[in-house]
Amino acid sequence: MSSATGGADQVREYKRQAAEFAAEMVQDGMVVGLGTGSTAVFLIEALGRRHREGLRFLAIPTSVATEKLAVSLGIPMTSFAEHERVDLTIDGADEIERGTLNLIKGLGGALLREKIVAAASEKLVIVADDSKLVDHLGEHCLLPVEVTPFGWESTARHLGRLGARISPRRTPAGQFFVSDGGNLILDCNFGAISSPAETERAVRSIVGVVDSGLFTGLASEAVTCGPEGLAHLVSEGSGDV
Repeated sequence: MSSATGGADQVREYKRQAAEFAAEMVQDGMVVGLGTGSTAVFLIEALGRRHREGLRFLAIPTSVATEKLAVSLGIPMTSFAEHERVDLTIDGADEIERGTLNLIKGLGGALLREKIVAAASEKLVIVADDSKLVDHLGEHCLLPVEVTPFGWESTARHLGRLGARISPRRTPAGQFFVSDGGNLILDCNFGAISSPAETERAVRSIVGVVDSGLFTGLASEAVTCGPEGLAHLVSEGSGDV
C-alpha cells in the first residue's frame, strides 16, 4: 500500500518519520548537505534539535530557504570555499526509481544547487514518503529543466524535439518562476522515461540548458515511510550508463 492512500496529515507524518531516521546518520565532525523541500524541513528541524543536544557538524544548504531555516535553528553553515567534499547529503525527491534509486528532483525549484551538492557528496541519502517510489521516472511528475532566461524559447524548442511537452513554470501571480540562480524552469512531460541516464545526457547537451532534475547514479540510499512503516533502500546500480 502506498502513502498516497493516506490523508495529508498522515503523509506529513510519514515524511517526518523518514527524516528523523535519516537525521540519525549524521555524526560529529561531518560536513552535511541539507536538502530542500517539505521532507527536508523535517530533517533540518531534527538536526537543529540534535545540534542543541550537542552534535557538532557543519552544513551546506541547497537553497536560500533551507539556509534561512537552518540558521534560524542554530545550525552552523559552511561553504565549498572551506570544504572540498561533503560527507553526507540528505535530501528529498519527487520520484524515486525502485532498484536504481535514480531520481527526479526540482519541483521545488532548487535542482541546480541540489545537484551541485549531491555531486560533491560522499553519500547522498534520499528521504520521502513511499508514494514517491515508481517503476519508471516520469510516471507521475514532470521533469524540471533549469534554463538560462536568454533564448529560453529556443531552448524549449530543442527540448520539444526530444519528445517533451514544455510548460514554463510560473508563480501563482503568473510571473515566470526564477530559481535561486536567476534561471527559469521549464517543466517537461516526457512520459515514462525508459533510459534516465541517456535522457539526462541528451537534455544537458542542449545549449541554454543549465541542468535537469534527473539525478542518475547519485543516490546510494533512500529512507521511505508509509503504512507498512520505514524502509531503508540501497541502490542496486542503474545499469543504464
